[in-house]
Amino acid sequence: MQNKERKPSPTLIRKGGPLGEQKASSQTARTTLALREMLIQGKFRPGERIREIPLAAQLKVSRIPLRLVLERLAHEGLLEKRPTRGFVVQRFSTEDIFDAIELRGLLEGTAARLATERLKDVRDLRPMEDASRAILILVRRRKLTMDAFRQYIDLNAQFHRSLLDLSKSRMLRRAVNQVCSLPFASPSAFLQRQYVSPDLHELFLISADQHGTIVEAIASGESMRAEMLTREHARIARRNLEHALRSREPLPDSAGAKLITF
Repeated sequence: MQNKERKPSPTLIRKGGPLGEQKASSQTARTTLALREMLIQGKFRPGERIREIPLAAQLKVSRIPLRLVLERLAHEGLLEKRPTRGFVVQRFSTEDIFDAIELRGLLEGTAARLATERLKDVRDLRPMEDASRAILILVRRRKLTMDAFRQYIDLNAQFHRSLLDLSKSRMLRRAVNQVCSLPFASPSAFLQRQYVSPDLHELFLISADQHGTIVEAIASGESMRAEMLTREHARIARRNLEHALRSREPLPDSAGAKLITF
């Protein structure tokens, strides 16, 4: 009599199969978000070596997924991998941040050009138009309240997110997200006290006007104009940061500020 091949139990299949992989992936994603937030909020000093054993205990994760997270954050630029010291918290200069903003402008400019070339129905521009119109209403006020300022940040993020959606480029979205993970490089990386600065109100008006002209250029099929306008629009973030540095505005309460050497 031939021995019948024993089938693995359903429990073993489930444990090592797709469900197990999904759980591991979810744990890695959760740990990545938690550690990224810790870095941005300055829980580690620039140049500090990451001690994996106590960090794994703090994040309640084993060292293998933690190592994957550290590799991912090193790829993003928040950590530096060194042959002898493991992972070290990255240190940024103001020039690094300005370069990151410039790079974001190049990438988002490309997104605007692709959005123009790939637009099939002008009705797809509605999310950008709605955000642009709402922003213009907000900044035309004589003074922004904190609540209005928070609305501005949310609407601005919606505008830039919709632009990436219209580009229909997964690779471009990935590149923009990586650049925006760096301190102050995101289009929504405003300082908490900027809403009270009368000197910056004009910049908000310029930015709002640029939103409208970008939408118009895409709608009219002017791909190169849309690209140039979007690249110029990114420089508003640089001017905001330059203003804060000139006025010696306190930065420690701003996300990512503790990673920057001024």
